[in-house]
Amino acid sequence: MGCDGGTIPKRHELVKGPKKVEKVDKDAELVAQWNYCALSQEILRRPIVACELGRLYNKDAVIEFLLDKSSEKALGKAAAHIRSIKNVTELRLSDNPAWEGDKGNSKGDRHDDLQRARFICPVVGLEMNGRHRFCFLRCCGCVFSERALKEIKAEVCHTCGAAFREDDITVLNGTKEDVEILKRRMEERRLRARLEKKAKKPKVAESVSKPDVIEDSAGPSKIKAGKPAESSLDSREKKINLAPNSAAAENGSSSGKVGKPPCAATKRSIADSEASEAYKSLFTTHSSAKRSKEESAHWVTHTSYCF
Repeated sequence: MGCDGGTIPKRHELVKGPKKVEKVDKDAELVAQWNYCALSQEILRRPIVACELGRLYNKDAVIEFLLDKSSEKALGKAAAHIRSIKNVTELRLSDNPAWEGDKGNSKGDRHDDLQRARFICPVVGLEMNGRHRFCFLRCCGCVFSERALKEIKAEVCHTCGAAFREDDITVLNGTKEDVEILKRRMEERRLRARLEKKAKKPKVAESVSKPDVIEDSAGPSKIKAGKPAESSLDSREKKINLAPNSAAAENGSSSGKVGKPPCAATKRSIADSEASEAYKSLFTTHSSAKRSKEESAHWVTHTSYCF
């Protein structure tokens, strides 16, 4: 049973058992969730946004993802639910005064404290490093620790004073149960918005159709010819004036006589009108314009008077 060199194999070397499950380092997982973008895997830098499921992103990475229309675009679980920029909220984060960043370890001779975070809760002062649960408000984007919201119960934001509802509170980097609850809320919210949009369409259609009905009742001349109402009235008056003229012409032709034009029948002198004497004196039919034979012009001349 021995091998070369006199070694004796053991049971675990001959019999293959079940593989051990590899354990994920919790510290490394927390650092990846709270310090890196879930879409581009780059370090989070302002402006920082969060989706409706509580994941953190760089805003420029989300914009590039939405603008990329190529078929080769990778649709991962981290951004499959983001359809527009309205689905994310820009966060208002409070800086941690004790965080030095890369300045303190520029030479690489110091230990990086993974528990030290860039941002803190503005109410309680807890660091946003994943050890404590944090939430943000969808209405304003302010970020608080869950402890602060529980200890100081209010219906307005502690930072900006904006009113919020319980539905606006979204847990950042929550557990699987939290993600399921947030996903259900997201679907209900989108369904409600879709139904409201459909309900608004008939109202808009009714408001558009009402002016059309008024235009139809105004008369066919507006719709067909597109002319103003004055032109339609003028055409009607012309038709009315032409109707008696045509009737008079028919009567004249039936009697065998050529009738005079209708304008002669209605012609009258200015002297018979009710105008003032000053106005009547402007015309030759007035008595002041008539001259006697002595005052009339000579037959040879045209303009001078010969007596």
